[in-house]
Amino acid sequence: MGELTEIYEQNAEQVFKYLMVLCRNVDIAEELTQETFYQAVRSIDSYNGECKMSVWLCQIAKHTYYKFVDKQVKQPQSPPLLNQVPSLENKLIEGEDKIALYRTIHLLEEPYKEIVLLRILGGLSFKEIGEIHLKNENWARVTFYRAKLKLRERGILNEN
Repeated sequence: MGELTEIYEQNAEQVFKYLMVLCRNVDIAEELTQETFYQAVRSIDSYNGECKMSVWLCQIAKHTYYKFVDKQVKQPQSPPLLNQVPSLENKLIEGEDKIALYRTIHLLEEPYKEIVLLRILGGLSFKEIGEIHLKNENWARVTFYRAKLKLRERGILNEN
């Protein structure tokens, strides 16, 4: 049990900050951090050490966040996340249906889905996105551009 406490103490702040980037809400990030560590404890046997513990935990956090977003889309009567839209996203979806946008983003394959969410919800720079994915800034730019093309193909974004 002491080892799990140590893992929590060493990684909780980083996981919380990562979730804050995704959701921009302290209460939600705290709740999702707790859920992330709960899920990590349940699946600790699947951690094989091929990546840093913090990377593994952030992957769990990402999936926990996606489940949260799915619930928000399915239960639009209580959308705490969808009401806190940063200005970059407002520009991106001017005149568009936000629920349709989130549904379409959710249907994107990885890494497009995560990059769009990190960029429009998290407000991260392309350099920061590249660092998260262990790639460079140009890779993040190109991948975000390709994601926008996919959203346009699906009729969700207007030509800009």
